[in-house]
Amino acid sequence: MKLVVFASGSGSNAENIIQHFASSDVRVQAIFCNLEGAGVVERANRLGVPCELFNRTEWKTGDRVDALLEKYSPDLIVLAGFLWLFPKRLIDKYPHVINLHPALLPKFGGKGMFGMHVHKAVVAAAETETGITVHWVTELYDDGAPIFQARCEVSPTDTANDVAQKIHALEQAHFPRVVEEVLKDIQLKA
Repeated sequence: MKLVVFASGSGSNAENIIQHFASSDVRVQAIFCNLEGAGVVERANRLGVPCELFNRTEWKTGDRVDALLEKYSPDLIVLAGFLWLFPKRLIDKYPHVINLHPALLPKFGGKGMFGMHVHKAVVAAAETETGITVHWVTELYDDGAPIFQARCEVSPTDTANDVAQKIHALEQAHFPRVVEEVLKDIQLKA
């Protein structure tokens, strides 16, 4: 089975996925990144995984990005901190696209709700719990059917940084396993 991971940030979740599948028959074919200086680029290079960089024009027109995806022919596309809306043309061609969101959707989802923006909103709303959601990707931000959620407590004294640490721990503990389960399901249905 072949994976392509899209990421825009530090790449800790991408690295966790790469390491999770390192001794299996699943291969992370490439990291796709829209930010040249993102930490995920260095991680991909260090781990020996090709990193394909692209800009907004190449994303919107699809010329380069679509050709690269065709080259790697992924069974599953994983969004791990990728912030651009996934276009319909790619969803139509690759029906197996999942995303990791740092909240319990449908709460705290949608355009602009990523990273610390989410954690600050959780604290500001005085939520008593939050978590992560792995969901199918649609043409809308954070709108696809949930696949998995994990929860954690938010105490009244927690800051957005405290929440971020709890969410990061949930992501590291659960995301690679959920990706593996989704791949198994895809394989069974093939």
